[in-house]
Amino acid sequence: MPHHDHRPGVSEASLVTRKLKIKPDAAERISAAVTEIDSLSGLDVVSYDPDHRKLRLAYDAKRLCIDDIEEVLARHNVGISAGRWNRIKEDYYRFIDQNVKDNAKQKPWSCH
Repeated sequence: MPHHDHRPGVSEASLVTRKLKIKPDAAERISAAVTEIDSLSGLDVVSYDPDHRKLRLAYDAKRLCIDDIEEVLARHNVGISAGRWNRIKEDYYRFIDQNVKDNAKQKPWSCH
């Protein structure tokens, strides 16, 4: 299994990847939002594909969540596509992010 170097503060165990489709009218504002997202603590990778209007992210879900990313996008007036599939993915991402945070708080135990 290949070893990947991650940014400081990013744990392989809680690393998640996300893809969000961006509204077409945000093309000129997305670069500033990506720059700010890239500076967030706990973020591993961020990129934007202008041809498909896809924002790709990888971050430590113990330190960041999809809501943190959406706050930055909202500050830069970059909207996320309101399509049904995108909304379903956002809700699923929120659920998984919260689950990772909750599990990180639990102390491991064993019945043996």
